[in-house]
Amino acid sequence: MTRIDWVENGAPRSALWRSESGWPAPKKVVIADDTMTADAAYRLALDGTALLWRGDFQNARQLLQALARRIDHKGARAKRAKPAKVAPTLLESFHRHRLAQLQRARTLAMLLIPFEADYSIPLRRAPDVRQACNEAYGAATEPFVVSLRELLGLIGAHEWRSKGVPIAALDDRIHPWYGVFSPVRGEYVELVAQAPLPKKTGLAFDIGAGTGVLSAVLARRGLRRVVATDMDARALGCARENIARLGLTPQVEIIEADLFPEGQADLVVCNPPWLPGKPSSAIEHAIYDPESRMLRGFLGGVKAHLAPGGEAWLILSDFAEHLGLRTREQLLGWIAHAGLEVAGRHDVRPTHPKALDAEDPLHAARSQETTSLWRLRAA
Repeated sequence: MTRIDWVENGAPRSALWRSESGWPAPKKVVIADDTMTADAAYRLALDGTALLWRGDFQNARQLLQALARRIDHKGARAKRAKPAKVAPTLLESFHRHRLAQLQRARTLAMLLIPFEADYSIPLRRAPDVRQACNEAYGAATEPFVVSLRELLGLIGAHEWRSKGVPIAALDDRIHPWYGVFSPVRGEYVELVAQAPLPKKTGLAFDIGAGTGVLSAVLARRGLRRVVATDMDARALGCARENIARLGLTPQVEIIEADLFPEGQADLVVCNPPWLPGKPSSAIEHAIYDPESRMLRGFLGGVKAHLAPGGEAWLILSDFAEHLGLRTREQLLGWIAHAGLEVAGRHDVRPTHPKALDAEDPLHAARSQETTSLWRLRAA
């Protein structure tokens, strides 16, 4: 496993390096504490030097916020100083936005927190995060170092898992695990809850189960059996726990599979990542689909898994189309090439805050976004 090395009090030190985002272990590390100013920390972080914190934990949180303000201020100042002669296209804006977000994340990841082998944090006023760490990482093994930004994300995920996300279609809550995409955008769930079911509804497949929310909705709609698949161990555990909590285990089976289980179903549902692109962290696998592999794999294979008269439901946003990452013609071409035809489509406009934020750099695309449930049948 990757380790991080540094010198402290004149002696070489080493610890396990953890990064769920996949960041490499920083090569340059200095010790930082409450005496370090935000400006000094900012200069070091920009230079790629990591700061291993030995001061008060709450002061580290304040320092992280100060670093974020400096990054955002620098970005705003650059925009004012260099107005574009030609307005960028939406695709150019998207790539610039992703690059800026990636650079921001890398800079903020330079503030590091030490952990003992039992998941305790040896810092003043440090919170007890042992349960959150056990949920995210599994059993502890040895001391390690992690970025404060990742730790705060882990704490937030623990709170989501504890409280759950209200799902109107279930009149209940879904509890997402760390690293499993949370169903906070409820419009796609409502599409699955309201679309007319095929005449025969004995068996359904849920491809890419995630939290298990769509399997739960289908079971609550009366499908006698749902087989849900995923390849991610966390997603499989999360889905099984949610299905059990909702009392739906007799109807819903969660299995590990690459896309499809064996056999044919009356209904095959898939909500793939909506944007073609390379994920830059583990959680982004729910957002970015490299070369549209999952989308194309689903479309290319679903006909063979449809029972006679069955339907495939593809839940997909057209955000990628507005950005210029994919065209409607491409999507329709993949559908036709797979021997499928469109039997109907149900649309909904998003209601999440970014869709209404005129200051968002991608507002022009977000304001036009539509999420659709495509009803597909064998041609």
